[in-house]
Amino acid sequence: MNEQPVYSLDTLRSRQPRFRGLESGHRACQGCGEALAARLTTEAAGPDVVVANATGCLEVFSTPWPQSAWRLPWVHSVFGNVAAVAAGMEAALKQQGRATQVVAFAGDGGTFDIGFQALSGMMERGHNVLFVCFDNEAYMNTGVQRSGSTPHAAMTTTSPPGKVRMGKRHMKKDILSIIAAHHIPYAATASVAYTSDLRKKVRRAMDTEGASFLQIHSPCPLGWGHDGAATIEVARLAVQTGLFPIIEMERGELIGTLPIREPRPVSDYLRLQNRFRHLFADDYRARKELEHLQAIADRNIERFELRGIRPESYDTEGADTVHRGGDRWA
Repeated sequence: MNEQPVYSLDTLRSRQPRFRGLESGHRACQGCGEALAARLTTEAAGPDVVVANATGCLEVFSTPWPQSAWRLPWVHSVFGNVAAVAAGMEAALKQQGRATQVVAFAGDGGTFDIGFQALSGMMERGHNVLFVCFDNEAYMNTGVQRSGSTPHAAMTTTSPPGKVRMGKRHMKKDILSIIAAHHIPYAATASVAYTSDLRKKVRRAMDTEGASFLQIHSPCPLGWGHDGAATIEVARLAVQTGLFPIIEMERGELIGTLPIREPRPVSDYLRLQNRFRHLFADDYRARKELEHLQAIADRNIERFELRGIRPESYDTEGADTVHRGGDRWA
């Protein structure tokens, strides 16, 4: 009987067909959720893609001159116009008769705030572009200032807790509902904690004709104040508590959710992050804010009907989980 050849781990890895659009060797912080999200997105999108990237952490850590970690055609835009640049790239490729697809990358500042006007215009015109927001919930690249995506009561350098208020006073902007109001073919949320779900949504968006939008929750250890090794745990708790719902929408209508098998209290999520440490002080205002955040999570679960009825392979405990033998739900 012929013996099967034995390959080294490096050889096996080199034989895998997975495409990597963002290479190792970039300058991201340890445990950076955005770097992971960008790599997963480009893997799922494939090689026949061109990228427009707004100013921000991803642009800075991936392209320190004269080096680049990109293995795709990549264009750097200013903070506020990446959607306009991507729309122009898409129009040019269409004029040339090429099927290469355009993907736009931006952080929450370049999506929720500074870049929203150009984004709204691109969506309204229906350009065949996938716009991906890496949502790390603050202006991390410029010093952790609050953004429209920063959660209520979070501490940033421009929303410090003190005598007047306990962190950021305003609510996190519901960007997905705003985007869905443009009646685009596809819009969804995803998380770096659920990688299979994220990849599927990228592929679905790429297969959809017209404008599409993906908001990926991407923890920032530096800005959120958690250990770099805890990025996935923190991201998963955001989903399990209901503070970051995982949903899909088509032309403004809800079509899918990731059910929460056993909702966790928001304190489990908040306690891991220094940006919320003031909420655990012996202060009646802190207790009120914790109650407020729990109410937000409970409302999300109710609004999107996120509470699972029974254990499923596609819920917060089953998704992306490898089961080997025995009772599947043990």
